Amino acid sequence: MYSERPTLVVGFHGCDKRLRDRIVSHEERMSGSRNAYDWLGHGIYFWDNDHERALEFAKEQWSRGKIEEPAVLGAYIDLGNCLDLLDHHNLYSLKEVYEELKYTYGKVGNPLPANKSVGRAGDLLLRNLDCAVINLYHELRHKNGMTPYDSVRGVFWEGKPLYPGTEMKEKNHIQLCVRNMNCIKCFFIPREKEANGFF
Repeated sequence: MYSERPTLVVGFHGCDKRLRDRIVSHEERMSGSRNAYDWLGHGIYFWDNDHERALEFAKEQWSRGKIEEPAVLGAYIDLGNCLDLLDHHNLYSLKEVYEELKYTYGKVGNPLPANKSVGRAGDLLLRNLDCAVINLYHELRHKNGMTPYDSVRGVFWEGKPLYPGTEMKEKNHIQLCVRNMNCIKCFFIPREKEANGFF
């Protein structure tokens, strides 16, 4: 009943500059991710109101040779019917779906997908289990004739601790996964911050 998010949010997507420009000029349509390790299931990913983190991600992709020129694509997004993983009820429902997934895999004798860390940081960057659980949740809702979720929103603790003794990490963020393209109201090229923006 309370899953509708009536306000627009600003999302940022780290990508190649040429792709950003082609999407903003409507020469290319943005496509969703369908990797087995997607953190919030299949869809189009944005950093929730975090331009700097999106740019950092694009620069990481550039350093690995995956893109030619790092850039950030902005979007105004209406989350619509949102599977918000900051909501207690949704977390409980997801736990039930995990049990269903576990039962299904066990019945045929297959091991469950697992979340895996990459590199020395120990962060679980390959979220195969989470992706499978969330995708199954969407599938079960569809089979039961329930309203599909337009988006998924989740918080993630990532990176090294900010300082000794804290749980806060250097790369904490809220991530958005848009499943319904109609939720994206417009794309834009973010402005650079001016040193003195006052008149």
